[in-house]
Amino acid sequence: MVTVRTLRLRAFLAPAAIATLLILATACGSRDVNAPITLASLVVTPNPQTLDTSATQQFTASGTNSLGGAIAVTPVWSVLAGGGTINASTGLFTAGVDTGTFTNTVRATSGSVSADATVIVITQPVLVGAVNILASAAPNGIMAGTAFSCVSNGVINANLSISPGTTVNGFPPCVITGSQHLGDSVAIKAQLDLTAAYDSLKGLPCPVGNTISANLGGTTKMAGVYCAGTSIGVTGILTLDANNDSTARFVFQAGTSLTTAGSVVLINGAKAKNVFWVVGSSATIGTGSVWQGNILALTSISLLDDATLIGRALARNGAVSLTSNNFITLP
Repeated sequence: MVTVRTLRLRAFLAPAAIATLLILATACGSRDVNAPITLASLVVTPNPQTLDTSATQQFTASGTNSLGGAIAVTPVWSVLAGGGTINASTGLFTAGVDTGTFTNTVRATSGSVSADATVIVITQPVLVGAVNILASAAPNGIMAGTAFSCVSNGVINANLSISPGTTVNGFPPCVITGSQHLGDSVAIKAQLDLTAAYDSLKGLPCPVGNTISANLGGTTKMAGVYCAGTSIGVTGILTLDANNDSTARFVFQAGTSLTTAGSVVLINGAKAKNVFWVVGSSATIGTGSVWQGNILALTSISLLDDATLIGRALARNGAVSLTSNNFITLP
């Protein structure tokens, strides 16, 4: 014991040193320094985890020893409450076909110590392409409810449709290469189809793990539905990765606004026609942004100087405004 060893040193130490040693011994207690260090607890990550049916997820376990430090563990993995299967040795989980919340279903066990994690299995909605979901609105690069304006050097390589308004300003000097439908039956039908597409995309379920709580600039997103209760901001580059699936769909639901000071980059087969920005109020594509995807806004859409859109600017109730050197091309 530490106290006994301290007493045996009295003959060799000065009184001050003995006092110091006794204080240290008292602070440390009388724990046997030869006692084994054992596993006290485990933590399984990620927890909780949302997965599509048949998707896989690697779970890991970290251990804490009896002294509060980290300790290496090689747990045995099991599934307690359904939701899928797991490799007992590696912790690789494969979701099943049944959807729901499977509370504390993934378990890691090491000796007498165990820890659990919850899995949420969902079915991602099957999204159709832009031409299908937009129907008669698809040929339009610009749609507005009230008016459309352009300051200078703008080019719209698509049709223009406005309903119920009919106001167009800035042509020339700006250029529209397609047809113009201003308050006619074609424009009315396109607005009805735009409304249906907006409601459909806005109503898609958003997985728990896909909630947007920060600026998307500098991030990479895989296919799926992402949502923000208020605004979506992008400063810098947002990368969309289709994982070599040319049909991969990306839907971003903004409760209020979309504001950009950056660009969208598509990789591994991602296509602009399969990207949808569903905006609860208005969208502003910032100066110099190279934006990709179909913007469906409840109110208005603005492109600032030198902004480029590979996609569509479709405003249901308000106006679409271009400034200088804007280019819009259908994807």
